[in-house]
Amino acid sequence: MGKKELGKEGKALKKAKPFYKKVWFWVLVIIIIAIGGNLGKDEQSGAVDTDEKTSSAHKTMVLETEQTSDTSVSTEESSISLTENSESSISETPTTKESVAKTENVPTEYLSALTKGESYAEIMNMSKQGVYDQLTSDYGERFSPEAAQYAIDHLNADWNANALKKAESYSDSMNMSKQGIYDQLTSEAGEQFTPEEAQYAVDNLKANYNENALKKAKSYQEQMAMSPEGIREQLTSAAGEQFTPEEAAYAIQHLND
Repeated sequence: MGKKELGKEGKALKKAKPFYKKVWFWVLVIIIIAIGGNLGKDEQSGAVDTDEKTSSAHKTMVLETEQTSDTSVSTEESSISLTENSESSISETPTTKESVAKTENVPTEYLSALTKGESYAEIMNMSKQGVYDQLTSDYGERFSPEAAQYAIDHLNADWNANALKKAESYSDSMNMSKQGIYDQLTSEAGEQFTPEEAQYAVDNLKANYNENALKKAKSYQEQMAMSPEGIREQLTSAAGEQFTPEEAAYAIQHLND
């Protein structure tokens, strides 16, 4: 057995229990453990909330970044479209400038010849060759051959229509026959239309050749006092009026009407 410790009065002293063997110590430990557990749960919950918030924020940033990227792509596509349209507009500008430059580079003589040529074609219903000859003739406009050719090349004329108008004039004013009109339209000493243009004119001319022959016959009778047979020969002659025998016969038959 161990020895007891004695006090000042000789009484035995009671030894104090260690603190860890006291009830209050373990109660305190249990309370601390309980509090620690709750704190741990709160920290975990906070950590989870923080992670979730961080993840949500990250997703939001990613979505916003994607939207921004889409917007950028759309903007870039619009820029490309605008650039293409701009290039298209730019490509058209030189063409316009070239057209203006071409007009500006044309000599004044050429433009004057064109103006004169238009007048002869539209007002006098002349043929292409007739306009050219009039532009270059010493008794006409006296333009250079180059200026006259420029005018002919740039005339917007309907030569068939011009030939028809000339044919109408010869029929109405001079009472000519169909063949006589054709010859006058194609003659080098006449209108100088092409055979095709002259044929178009006589094919589309609305003329009464019987009446034309009668008017010619009366003219020969009244002005030249010719006999009926002489008139008939003049009306049908290749060197004369060139009416058909039937047209001449009609004229002689109605000569005294």
